[in-house]
Amino acid sequence: MSAAPSEIIALAQRRQAARAARDFELADQLRDQIATAGWILADTADGFQLSVKPPFKVHATLADALMDTAPVGEVGCGIGVIIDGWPADVRTCLTALLAFAPKEVAVIALDLGNVDGSGLVAHEISQSHPDRLRVIHVAQVLEQVGWGRATGALIELDPAAAHVVMDMSSVLTGDAITPLLAALQEPSVVAAGWKGTNVDVSDWRSVVDAGPGEVDVLLGYLMVVDRTAALATPPNPKAKFYRNGDLEWSLLLRAAGGQLVVPTDDLPVEQGRHHGYHDSDPELREKESKKNYDRLLQQFRGRVDLLAPRPS
Repeated sequence: MSAAPSEIIALAQRRQAARAARDFELADQLRDQIATAGWILADTADGFQLSVKPPFKVHATLADALMDTAPVGEVGCGIGVIIDGWPADVRTCLTALLAFAPKEVAVIALDLGNVDGSGLVAHEISQSHPDRLRVIHVAQVLEQVGWGRATGALIELDPAAAHVVMDMSSVLTGDAITPLLAALQEPSVVAAGWKGTNVDVSDWRSVVDAGPGEVDVLLGYLMVVDRTAALATPPNPKAKFYRNGDLEWSLLLRAAGGQLVVPTDDLPVEQGRHHGYHDSDPELREKESKKNYDRLLQQFRGRVDLLAPRPS
């Protein structure tokens, strides 16, 4: 990260003094001067931090982004991805998407916090594919926004009839989107995914891997959902962490009358390192995952009528 020049630091120090004196009009003027000079100033517990202004618009909050951003394209399907760091994975995932997804499919990337420059990587790729990749930048990080709200926002921003939910750890090696869209055309099916699980009804405390066909739950690594159904029954905004949030959403969709399926054929997808699990704060991961599953149990425990048919 480049160090700010002395004149920018001096402006930031003057602004800090103005805020201490409660001269907020002057403080705002000084912030604007800093921004005009190409720098972003963030207040911290120790004072302030200066960073180079990125070459794209950054919305202060996710709510601001939803108000300011028009729906992205008019295509038959849109792919939504959340970017929250890991720039090398961002490059790998987006490059594969643009190579293998059908040409008419638009990709909508929600960059939360430009963590480690991951938003800059997405922006760079979008400059070469302006008709296929749209990046929306928000200053808030994923921990502030939450998985449920971020996923719901991507669905709102996608006007297509079908919306793909995808994790950055999933890397296409071929066209995995077309088979999912075909599965979505079956009567009563509202979502189709790469991987599915079934609830262990002996205690409702775990799930087991399911094969192809109708399933209780689709995992959020890669799934396509009917947008009308997703808008009517979005992911729970209380799901701050992804883990078990996709389970809860799946059962909500089933409770609304929809079926969830995994296609018969193997899909050309590889699973990279899932940073959301392996590299997240263990204490946060376990706490938020438990909250998600506890909500699921409160709503659905014992509701075998909602589950996929089991073999006789």
